[in-house]
Amino acid sequence: MRTDRVTFDPELPALQPHGYDQPSTEPLDLHNNGHTVQLSLPPTMYLEGLPRKYVAAQLHLHWGETGSLGGSEHQINSEATVAELHIVHYDSDSYDSLSEAAPKPQGLAVLGILIEVGETKNPVYEHILSHLHEIRHKDQKTSVPPFNVGELLPPQLDQFFRYNGSLTTPPCYQSVLWTVFSRRAQISMGQLEELQETLFSTEEVPSKLLVRNYRAPQPLNQRTVFASFIQARSSYTTGEMLSLGVGILVGCLCLLLAVYFIARKIRKKRLGNRKSVVFTSARATEA
Repeated sequence: MRTDRVTFDPELPALQPHGYDQPSTEPLDLHNNGHTVQLSLPPTMYLEGLPRKYVAAQLHLHWGETGSLGGSEHQINSEATVAELHIVHYDSDSYDSLSEAAPKPQGLAVLGILIEVGETKNPVYEHILSHLHEIRHKDQKTSVPPFNVGELLPPQLDQFFRYNGSLTTPPCYQSVLWTVFSRRAQISMGQLEELQETLFSTEEVPSKLLVRNYRAPQPLNQRTVFASFIQARSSYTTGEMLSLGVGILVGCLCLLLAVYFIARKIRKKRLGNRKSVVFTSARATEA
């Protein structure tokens, strides 16, 4: 999405996560389903600040190939991040389960958190990443002690983009109310490598590494993306910087050429005036 094409909506209420700080006293199931690593979440976790009450069902991650710094499913101003976390909820006011809600309009609400590389290890994401070696192959499961899931979210929840979209995995139902946060979470380079190099998407040997499990950005198809905030333009992409530099260079050359031709024209005019004065003076002398 491009920030210069989003619509600012001051009426968008801030999200209110409930039960995220202590989702359960029971262990959480962590599963390698062959497509991603998925953590099951209890119904004590839910969201307010949306049209209806949405109860949490699961969270999962998307990432790129080994050594890649791209892997997010959302891009802001054409810039991808190394990974993306999705926390999936369903409309519990209208439906009894995730599967029942999934095909229905706005049956699901998904939080998208862009993840970038930082200087230090993220202790909250480590609650998930430290268990990946236990579920290296497809269909393996393990248990994770309960932890503060809210700390997976960025520190400021009031700055986000909102649009109606689809699931990013088949059958890609057009049923998701997306909330993508502007602020990013951070993991260390070592944690990213662990995510990119640990899991396999198959059971058989030789195993196939589970990488590049993100869908490429899709066209908006006339959808409107709303923003809860007015974003100040503080940085430009490499392409935009290059275009800006070329534009400035061309502008300077045009200005120099214009100055050159103007100066040349003025010089010719002065020389013409000087010759006219000399010629007139000479005629006056002869007379």
